[in-house]
Amino acid sequence: MPTKTLQIPTADGQADAFAAFPDGGGRHPGVLMYADGFGIRCVLREMARELAGHGYYVVVPNLFYRHGPAPVIELPEHIGEEVRPAVFAQLMPLIEAHTPERVLSDADAYLRFLTSQPEVGAGPVAVTGYCIGGLLAMRTAAAHPGQVAAVAGFHGPVGADEPGLLSKLTAQVYLGHAETDMTPEALGELNQALDAAGVGYTSEIYPGTVHGFTMSDTDAFNPAALQRHWDRLLPLLGRTLANG
Repeated sequence: MPTKTLQIPTADGQADAFAAFPDGGGRHPGVLMYADGFGIRCVLREMARELAGHGYYVVVPNLFYRHGPAPVIELPEHIGEEVRPAVFAQLMPLIEAHTPERVLSDADAYLRFLTSQPEVGAGPVAVTGYCIGGLLAMRTAAAHPGQVAAVAGFHGPVGADEPGLLSKLTAQVYLGHAETDMTPEALGELNQALDAAGVGYTSEIYPGTVHGFTMSDTDAFNPAALQRHWDRLLPLLGRTLANG
């Protein structure tokens, strides 16, 4: 599986990014993958390679490039509950500094770069994200309705309370929620809002999961839920992206 580290020109400098894509040449549908708040690390590279193996050119940008190249902060090999408070104490200022304006400016740059790569085919792209990355994915899809054909978010906020966000979506939407993040009542309210906005979507709770269930380097990891995530994500991309 070919991989490389890239530098994406943005309005505020250069964002480092990890890319994975199929071997053997040719052009493939593009997927922008937003990491969770812990950023680019081994588990995200593995997930990008897994997705690329199904025929996609996948780019994972360093969300916090303004503060330095990834890893922006030092992370343990396993992010257990005992180290999370100290890790988040370092991460929260970076997350809080990543304003909606910065998110959208970066999204413009990421999509422009992704679609200009010689290995990426013409046509729509998809955006997927984890934890806070799910919110960034939804904002990106809403800001680029003619370009983003599919958006998926896992165990994260979705921006339903942001004025006008849902109504701007033309992408097919998939949302996989952790049981600890979303009550059945809240899920019903979210799905009603998606219905009212005319969005084509699937939005469901993964039973027995906690926030972060896709990430194998955390205590939240749930192998069955990670597989379910692939079982939902891959058909979504296959339906919406050319040559998927």
